[in-house]
Amino acid sequence: MLDRETVAILVCPVTRQPLALADAPLIAKINGVIEAGKLLDQLGRLVKQPITEGLVRQDGKILYPVRDGIPVMLADEGIALEQIGCE
Repeated sequence: MLDRETVAILVCPVTRQPLALADAPLIAKINGVIEAGKLLDQLGRLVKQPITEGLVRQDGKILYPVRDGIPVMLADEGIALEQIGCE
């Protein structure tokens, strides 16, 4: 799990907006869409691996997954939250 100090220095690689840890209900909602085979990353690739942690951009539009405790801060790996009814 990411600590607060690490999260505090991370920003979106595209907009430079601050990021915050996604809460459990959002992670659960995302994983439901992944299980349904309907979640795409920014390149339109199907997201197949469930997410245990994520970082949400300040405007609430993009989530960057955290895999094995490492934030994946690649613009292409971001997930548009509009796909799950969040904006």
